[in-house]
Amino acid sequence: MSPSDRIIVPLDVPTVEGAIALLDKLPEVTFWKVGLQLFIAAGVEILDLLKQRQKRIFLDLKLHDIPNTVAGGVASATTHGVDLLTLHATAGRAALTAAAQAVGVHPQPKLLAITLLTSLNARELAFDLKIPLELPEYVLQMALLAKESGIDGAVCSPQEVAQLREICGPDFLLVCPGVRPTWAEAGDQRRVMTPREALDAGADYLVIGRPITAASDPVAAWQRLVEEVAKG
Repeated sequence: MSPSDRIIVPLDVPTVEGAIALLDKLPEVTFWKVGLQLFIAAGVEILDLLKQRQKRIFLDLKLHDIPNTVAGGVASATTHGVDLLTLHATAGRAALTAAAQAVGVHPQPKLLAITLLTSLNARELAFDLKIPLELPEYVLQMALLAKESGIDGAVCSPQEVAQLREICGPDFLLVCPGVRPTWAEAGDQRRVMTPREALDAGADYLVIGRPITAASDPVAAWQRLVEEVAKG
């Protein structure tokens, strides 16, 4: 896998027209993330458009519902060529198992459990969410629950990648937001790491958006990022 194939760029725009403009501007990007904002605005039209352009799709809807509803959402995703699909580990074992079963014989999508949003820190976990575990332990427990339930991998901060890779094994997919190049600001991400550090720690894919899409020259920013990732 080439360095550029391991970078997922979010299509964090409100319209199909905005998405097309970004796709046209960055034709070398092979893997795009579709989140709630764009999917609610465009629906499956954006998925069909990406497949027409032979792009890989990370559908980041963070499903969190009763088992039957989660399973239905996953089953629908299998018909649209989605490569990765997210759901919250906190939906529970029954929902995670139902999601894994809903994929069935389809090779895609690979299911990823959200362990803990990278916008949350240890203080918020303890004081706002009232979870008594230390943050790394909580993330690990959520990842293990997902793996035991048949989920393919997890979304986690790069700070937790090394531990999850060691305990969950080499075949458990690890996708990391909260990754910022050395030349970019952290923004609202709390638990960040550079792309090279995240990959060296065991990440399979990196989700990197604003350093590219909000740059004054997105093409130059993309090329600079790929060069940074390629450095072993």
